Amino acid sequence: MERYNISSSEGFILVGFSDRPHLELVLFVVVLTFYLLTLLGNTAIISLSALDPRLHTPMYFFLANLSFLDMCFTTGSIPQMLYNLWGPDKTISYLGCAIQLYFVLALGGVECVLLAVMAYDRYAAVCKPLHYTVIMHPRLCGQLASVAWLSGFGNSLIMAPQTLMLPRCGHRRVDHFLCEMPALIGMACVDTMPLEALAFALAIFIILAPFILILISYGHIARAVFRIKSAAGRKKALNTCSSHLTVVSLFYGTIIYMYLQPANTYSQDQGKFLTLFYTIVTPSVNPLIYTLRNRDVKEALKKALGKGDAEAS
Repeated sequence: MERYNISSSEGFILVGFSDRPHLELVLFVVVLTFYLLTLLGNTAIISLSALDPRLHTPMYFFLANLSFLDMCFTTGSIPQMLYNLWGPDKTISYLGCAIQLYFVLALGGVECVLLAVMAYDRYAAVCKPLHYTVIMHPRLCGQLASVAWLSGFGNSLIMAPQTLMLPRCGHRRVDHFLCEMPALIGMACVDTMPLEALAFALAIFIILAPFILILISYGHIARAVFRIKSAAGRKKALNTCSSHLTVVSLFYGTIIYMYLQPANTYSQDQGKFLTLFYTIVTPSVNPLIYTLRNRDVKEALKKALGKGDAEAS
């Protein structure tokens, strides 16, 4: 008798780039390099934010949250990707796929909301500088961070089980290198429009609403910057926002394409490379962006390295 779904013992086959074996070794080296950079860079940001008193501010509290988030996001997907790229075995257990899907959805959602929270923090710093410490008090910062984490995990708690329960008529081959929602929906042998409608509705709250809040915040910031008469003042205000704005552009450019289009228009090849971009490139460059563009982080890093050199000598 034909089985119309995948049992928990069968698992999935992550096709990934197995149709282009000459790319796999190159991708293994690239992915491993970016993963190590992600761990090193984000660990440095978290450590500096905790150890340097000058970085005990709301901006760096949220930045440390973002760094921890990026480390979790990459660790939830890259080790399996490296395993599949290294050898002929492309399988992943059903439980492993379910866990990966849940955390990819959850942490992606957390980042969407957290970037909006960081935009509000920049709005308060630029537009309400005299009241900044009163507005962004530690309790509010903790509450906003909690909202970001709970929103992402709550969204995934709804979407991940719905995606995994879709009948696939025995199909096991996932045309991707990780268990991502669009690829799993594309395997279904039933009408997926109700699930896609639910996914789109939730994406409005998790992706579009935070993105609109970011745009509103930066609209107010731009208006405040244009009112500053001195060039030095405008430059200082822009410098406080440029790193965050760069990260937003990198992250949302791929996420909106991935999750706000119908599954029948989803290009697997484009999806693979875009997922590769926001899975390994964005988390690794976030610390670099904040370090190169932020004087406080650079000074804290120099201070930490100076202490290390002094102790070594």
